[in-house]
Amino acid sequence: MEKNVAEGATKLAGPDLVQGIALSDLPDGGKLVGHSSGEQVLLVRRGTEVFATSATCTHYGGPLAEGLLVADTVRCPWHHACFDLRTGEALRAPAFNPLACWAVEHRDGRIFVGEKLKRAARKPRSRSSGQVPDKMVIIGGGATGFAAAEMLRREQFQGSIVMVSDDCAPPVDRPNLSKDYLAGKAPEDWIPLRGEKFYAKNNIDLRLNTKADRIDLRSLEVVLADGSRTPYDRLLLATGAEPVRLTVPGADRPHVHTLRSFADSKAIIARAAAARRVAVLGASFIGLEVAASLRARDIDVHVVAPEKRPMERVLGPQMGDFIRALHEEHGTVFHLEETATSIDGGKVHLSGGSTLAADFVVVGIGVRPRIGLAEAAGLAVDRGVAVDAFLETSQPGIFAAGDIARWPDPHSGENIRVEHWVVAQRQGQTAALNMLGHREKFVAVPFFWSQHYDVPINYVGHAERWDEIVVEGDVAARDCLLRFRSKGRTLAAASIFRDIESLEAEVAMERQMATEDARG
Repeated sequence: MEKNVAEGATKLAGPDLVQGIALSDLPDGGKLVGHSSGEQVLLVRRGTEVFATSATCTHYGGPLAEGLLVADTVRCPWHHACFDLRTGEALRAPAFNPLACWAVEHRDGRIFVGEKLKRAARKPRSRSSGQVPDKMVIIGGGATGFAAAEMLRREQFQGSIVMVSDDCAPPVDRPNLSKDYLAGKAPEDWIPLRGEKFYAKNNIDLRLNTKADRIDLRSLEVVLADGSRTPYDRLLLATGAEPVRLTVPGADRPHVHTLRSFADSKAIIARAAAARRVAVLGASFIGLEVAASLRARDIDVHVVAPEKRPMERVLGPQMGDFIRALHEEHGTVFHLEETATSIDGGKVHLSGGSTLAADFVVVGIGVRPRIGLAEAAGLAVDRGVAVDAFLETSQPGIFAAGDIARWPDPHSGENIRVEHWVVAQRQGQTAALNMLGHREKFVAVPFFWSQHYDVPINYVGHAERWDEIVVEGDVAARDCLLRFRSKGRTLAAASIFRDIESLEAEVAMERQMATEDARG
């Protein structure tokens, strides 16, 4: 979903930049929001240069004036998208649309914003080596597959692109399925990442409701479930993950739901329309976002989970206690250190002996990477599909990215696999470049965000283990940044309403990696 970020705007803020401002009003490294010809414009000064771009991020409309300048780029404070100040190009997901840019003039110690510049055709970056492939096949219609296909065309790849997806819907904004859309606060037309015309216009052969059966390594073909074959020169596995299924008696009843696809979210919304009580099994991010969204629909929510604290494994005890208190403040009832043992009609039986009444059940007990195709093809697997720093599998010419990929993370020094939306998109972009013959390592610091009622939680880095949590600010006051450290090194940071500090933590991790890489 890349919304028109001017939606709802009733008044232009800041000075009229057509009339100009004094250069002294914009110090080096400074940002200022004004307007030009009815549009909000961000001015940024870098030394003697002044750039003028759209003032809001093209992803969810984050205020770029509150973001972070890094060299000649600006990063969004909300979800860490990154834009080139010179061209407006969206350099990093989750944004794909560029910022508009305006001409800037310097006269008599003043800065004037002129006409909006036309988008120049982007020059593809020079390839490292090798022959340009002609046929690209992407298996998977989620975040990774979309980002890869979009980047291939952005790089002016002229060959064929086939996207094989077993979903019934084109690529969608999956985070919204458990957040605003499920809560009834986002319209359906926000959900597709792009409209159907995008795929036709860019000559992307998107095949929905189509299952890949196997990979024929000898003939370089993907064999589909109907027996047809699709040839490839380069192949990207972007099959994602699937929800772990509940196996207790009654788990197969029609009122028991999981949430992964657009259809899943619609089914839960339809069920919620006539419901009064829901049991959410699992206190994962998905489970708790579902709980918050269904509370927004005024449904009684009971969360059942085996942990002592929700989210403690990922966010630690302080944040876990805060999240529980936040949900309880909004009326959610927790049944912790318990699991469901059976579902009998409108009753959910718990391991502690009690019974919950529930009109329907949502199961969020985790996901598993869909690695069956890779395993059957003989690719190296390690609790995911093993890839190198360039996201290439053990089979040359086959790449893997997103939820299935286990890659060498230069920051933690470990091979990791994460299930984050932004990571999946950025890996899709990097995989596309390497499919074209570039040799670009995937070094992006992992990032994700979660939304609980009106409280956003941002997380950068990756910490499976830590020996210290340093808390800056006040968690209960919803103003904090937590650093997860191991042997004195910050591996990750979680924050609430500390957007600039979250961005700074991300940049610090990037610089640390660059320094260590330079040392060899």
